This record gives sequence, C-alpha cells and structure tokens, in this order.
Amino acid sequence: MAIVIVNGQEVEIGDDERINGIQVAQRAGEDIPHYCWHPGLSVVASCRMCLVETGTRDSETGEIRLLPKLVPACQTPAGDGTVFVTNSPKVIDARAMVEEDLLIRHPIDCPVCDKAGECSLQDYHFQHGREARRADLKPFTSRRRTLGDTVTLFVDRCVMCSRCVRFCREITETSELMVTNRGAHEEIDVFPGFPLDNPLSGNVVDLCPVGALGDREFLYQQRVWFMKSRDGVCAGCSAGCSIKIEENQDRIYRLKPRENADVNQWWICDAGRYGWGYVHDPRRATQLRCGTEDRRVDMEWTQFTEAVTQLPPGRWAAVASPFLTVEETFLLARFLKTLHDEPLFVLGPVPNAGEDQEFSNGFTIRAEKCPNRRGVEEVLSSLGSGLIGWDEFLQRVPDEDLAGVWIAGGYPDVWHDEADVKQFADVPLLVVQDLFSSPLWDRANWQLPAATFAERSGSFVNRHDHLQAFSWAIRPPAGVQTEGGVFWRLLGRSGMYDARSVLDEVARELPYFSVAHGPLPDGGVNLRINQLAGDE
Repeated sequence: MAIVIVNGQEVEIGDDERINGIQVAQRAGEDIPHYCWHPGLSVVASCRMCLVETGTRDSETGEIRLLPKLVPACQTPAGDGTVFVTNSPKVIDARAMVEEDLLIRHPIDCPVCDKAGECSLQDYHFQHGREARRADLKPFTSRRRTLGDTVTLFVDRCVMCSRCVRFCREITETSELMVTNRGAHEEIDVFPGFPLDNPLSGNVVDLCPVGALGDREFLYQQRVWFMKSRDGVCAGCSAGCSIKIEENQDRIYRLKPRENADVNQWWICDAGRYGWGYVHDPRRATQLRCGTEDRRVDMEWTQFTEAVTQLPPGRWAAVASPFLTVEETFLLARFLKTLHDEPLFVLGPVPNAGEDQEFSNGFTIRAEKCPNRRGVEEVLSSLGSGLIGWDEFLQRVPDEDLAGVWIAGGYPDVWHDEADVKQFADVPLLVVQDLFSSPLWDRANWQLPAATFAERSGSFVNRHDHLQAFSWAIRPPAGVQTEGGVFWRLLGRSGMYDARSVLDEVARELPYFSVAHGPLPDGGVNLRINQLAGDE
C-alpha cells in the first residue's frame, strides 16, 4: 500500500489508485475548498482555491522536502511518499486572496439569491476569507438571461469555474455552453441558435458552486433553510437513480441527485428531476369509496378493513404494478394467500417510452418508465405458482373463476382503456388502488386512493438488480393510506407499518433477496450476487 502524508497524518491508498490531493485529504478528514474541481469532470485547475503545499518524504531518511510554490491540489496526484500541507499560513493567505479577488466583482445580493444557504462562495468567505473588505462596495445589477427551458443564468454571479461547460461537453456531449470573451470579461453563454436543451440540463444547476445558474422551476419558490432533505429513489424509470427529495410542510419543491457510484453517479435526468408534479395534482383520488357505478358511499379505513377480513374464501387475482415497493408486493401476495392457496399473480402494465438513452460516462435514461418491475416480478414469481403479464391476464379474466380481483396500481399516467374494463364485466368484486380516476377505477366496487413514491417507505430493485431502500419524505394527503399500511393491517399485524421488518422477512424467505437482510449501505446492495452464486 502507498502512504500519503496529509498534515502529518498518514493515509493509505492503493498502489494503483489514481486520486488527487483533494480526494486523499478527504480520507484524512481534511476539507480542501474548491470551485472548479468535480470528481465527474475533467480537471482544469482554474479557480486556484485548492492551492496547497506539497512535496515528498524520503523513504530512507524520513526527510520531507516541500516545493517552494503552492500547487492546485485537484491537479496534483497522490502517490507513495507524497506530502500535502493544507493548513499552513502560506495556504491560508492564498485562499483569502482568491476569495477577495472573486468578491471584488461579485454582486453582494445574497438576500435575493436562490443559492443563499448552500453557496460555496458564501461558505468559503466565512471560513477562508479576510476579516475585512479592502475594496469599496459598488452597486450591482446582476444581468440575467435564459439559457434554455430549465436554466437561467445570472451573469455577474459567475466565478468562471466552467463546470457547466465541461458537463455539456464531456457528459451529454451536446456542447451548448461555451465561454465568451477573455480575461475579466469572460462569460458563460450558449452558442447562437443552440439553447441548453439536453436530457440532463438541470444538472448544471447542481454543479454551479454559486448562484450563477438558477433552476427556472424552483427559482424564488423556497428558501433552502426552510426545506428538509430526504433520501429517496426516483420512480421515473428503471434506472432507479438515488435522489434527494427536498420538501417543506409536506410539499415537494425540488428533486436533486444523490451520489451513488453504483447507480447514477452524480446525475439525474430532467424527466426524473421535474416529473413529480402529479404528487400534488389536485385531481388525485383521496377518498375511499365503495359501491357500484350507480351508487357509491364514502367509507372509513376501519370499515374497509373489517369488510375485507370478512370476505368469503375464494380464488383471487392480484395485479401488482411496477410502482409498488418490494415490501408492498410481498404483503399483498401474503394477504391473498390467506383467501386462497393459489391466487393468480399478475404483473401490471410496464410503461415504456422510446429506447434507452446512454451517455458517454455510462449514465443511462431507461425506456422502461417504472422503478420496480424486477422486484415485483421476483416476489410474485417466488410466492405463486406462476406469473403472467397484463395482456395475458385480460384474455384470461372472462374464463377464470375468480372471487375477485385486487389491482394495486399507483400509476402516474393513464395505463388502460375502456376495452380493458369490459374484460372485468363478470368479476364479482373489483378492488382498485390508484392515484387518479380511470375507467377501471369507475368500475371498481372498492376505490382505494394510493400513495406516490415520495409518500411511501420500502425498496425498489432497478433494471440491474440493485436494491435501494428508502423512507417516506412527505405524508400523503388526508384520506390516503399507503399500500403497505393497508396490507399490513389486513394481515392483522400490530403497530405501525414497518417496511424494514418486512424487507428482512422477504430476505429470509426469498433467496433472490437474501443479501438484503440486515442493515443496508446508503447506496443499496446488488442482488445479482445471489444469481452469480447460484450459477456457480
């Protein structure tokens, strides 16, 4: 193992590991401030905020020799015997000079800037800047212009880190952004006639360390210190990107990517970032009702639970959508098996749109627009005598002797039509859980309002068999119960619904999920390990 010395502390790195001064300092618990460097982009070493002292330690004598000049840590590789000093007076003064230079031309408009509270320039000024300002304050009017449908540029706030430009060149390879002019007159802009319009454009706002790039949808909506950030998993496609759900008083204001090297790296697509509007759609179903199309009455959830537990035995079919969690699917299957030894298990419609869109760094937007097809398939296949798809089920419904059909939907978009409803004409009892009214909802004997991805706890399994667990970020609207909570009570389990305990139960009973037993890493766990072990 190679030994690197950071402020006198020895840090071990792999002999073939390629990391720089910023990264090795992080392992030593030292934070080196930086603007232009990002682990997912090329290194330009332009901001000079990460200047440090560096040198080498003689392996035989132990003597340390430092270079006379400071070097950018982002551009300095760490190897055996490399020495970094990040807190010397020389380094501290250099950081203060960089901060001072940036603030000479930077508008002091923190009270109206969307980035206030999470701005690196703001934070670094208090941590590394000078105690007093030597330049006179001048009035600023921050020029702004639209770069595309999703992003606004506040020109005078830019510190020219060029992260956004490099992202568009290296990750999306669309190259809409460029640097115009030279010297102190440099600015970020789009090429004439080519607005910022790529499927990952919102990431440039996350990359911007200051308030230069603003999310047009989030702009002036909420102060960041009022919001709570919750870990979640995007339900927009089968990639299962790790995300942060930022909310205030049970209202979502924005989604941001959460770093996960095994799933989405540092990014998220615009469809996932902005596709959560249906969560707060006023048209959402929020009232539990029972009856027929001619006469329906509102019900309380306690009344519904009592009515369902008194159902006569008979064979039921369960339609589980790929928007359900692993735990909800497991509990639904368990409940139907209390009504009949061999219920019919059906995978609900799997929405698809176009083809997979892959980018140069491996990040992929999946055509399969649901988060948990793999998880639902594995649960239902393991607990039943077989699993059929939605289209096959529609053909078989008229000929099946079913006591009822339970459809757990939760689809954000239209997923069936009037022709599908006709196949359920002879079904004695139809239960539909969904987010919005639909033809099947109108036909249902019991209409159960469902929860969205942000309102439930559980786990999803993405296209590559990677399982991620998450907790609810906001409470569902009044009158809505999460699917997991409903099935939990129908099975007669006491206390509050506990998704974690259900996943442990799944891991004990179903071999595919066995590695998900016990505490899970923040980034989740890949279930393919079980498949590979079985193949061997």
